[in-house]
Amino acid sequence: MLTLANLSKTYRVGEVETQALDGISAEVQAGEFVAIMGPSGCGKSTLLNILGCLDQPSGGSYRLMGEEVSTLGEAQLARVRRAHIGFVFQSFNLINDLTVAENVEIALLYRRDRASRRARIADVLQQVGLGHRAGHRPQQLSGGQQQRVAIARALVSDPKVIFADEPTGNLDTANGEAVMSLLKGVWESGTTIVMVTHSPRHAAEAQRTIGMLDGRIVGETPA
Repeated sequence: MLTLANLSKTYRVGEVETQALDGISAEVQAGEFVAIMGPSGCGKSTLLNILGCLDQPSGGSYRLMGEEVSTLGEAQLARVRRAHIGFVFQSFNLINDLTVAENVEIALLYRRDRASRRARIADVLQQVGLGHRAGHRPQQLSGGQQQRVAIARALVSDPKVIFADEPTGNLDTANGEAVMSLLKGVWESGTTIVMVTHSPRHAAEAQRTIGMLDGRIVGETPA
């Protein structure tokens, strides 16, 4: 499903260059659950943003479901995201002025049939256990509930792959375990998941773990 070949990312500020990714090559098969681990600043989130078509590499190749996406423009990347990708952020990225249902609906605004959108939103909110909170606003929810809304937003478009960036990083232990249980259920239903995490315990829930250091892959361990 995902194929990376010699992928690199360099950030430039004035005359200063920072190599965030340095020759990343890897594959993720359809239906896998893969964790990415490494110390802060090692390039994990940069890699996930490129995998999720939120950013572009400076060099190398990235093929998603057979399509070369490393050189696509923003409009084409948006098309790929709509067709294939769900993204879960550590900081939830919910809009406080919108209700739970409206936050989830954002991922479906390209669908013109509003009735079908609402039916799908109701289904996915039930799936994450928040059907009764559809009319609430994010600030009325706990951190764990807000992350479940974020997962619902990622799921609502039936993505082929979900990229999760530290999905339990802002949660206490109980809520973190609940979110991991939900993600495992999503994976068991057939969705590919690639997750960045600092938690060895949560990484062990994945099928395999990719270790990163200084912008490179330094190891791979079956969970």
